[in-house]
Amino acid sequence: PAPEAEQTEVPEELQQPAPAPGEGALAAEGQGTPMAERVATLGIVNKRNSLTREIEMKPGEARRIDDLVIRLSACEKTAPWEDPPETGAFVQVNVNERPDADSEAVWTRVFSGWLFKNSPGLNVVEHPIYDVWVKDCAMSFPGEEE
Repeated sequence: PAPEAEQTEVPEELQQPAPAPGEGALAAEGQGTPMAERVATLGIVNKRNSLTREIEMKPGEARRIDDLVIRLSACEKTAPWEDPPETGAFVQVNVNERPDADSEAVWTRVFSGWLFKNSPGLNVVEHPIYDVWVKDCAMSFPGEEE
């Protein structure tokens, strides 16, 4: 049979705006990229079919991929001169799944919190089908050369 079109619309019940991301200390002082201009790169794998995707999102965005909705609230990284380097993103992950075999599929939040690139075991999206992780947060700091 011909493949079906991929669902990409975020369901209405998940469209409420993400919580306003807090501005980090550097951004509050006028240093660093403002939160709205940062871009997080997230990796996603569907363990059923081994499909891996990479998506870019700005804080406040929500994106649907099949039965998965990812909402990004913030992304941060340490300044290049700070040690150890760290990159993180605050994400919410919702999955459209059946609670049991006799039920209709419902949207369920499976994760809400910070994911860290260099410490993937610190917070983990624990789901039998989907893995989500942070790959990067594109932002700049004063003193960095363009």
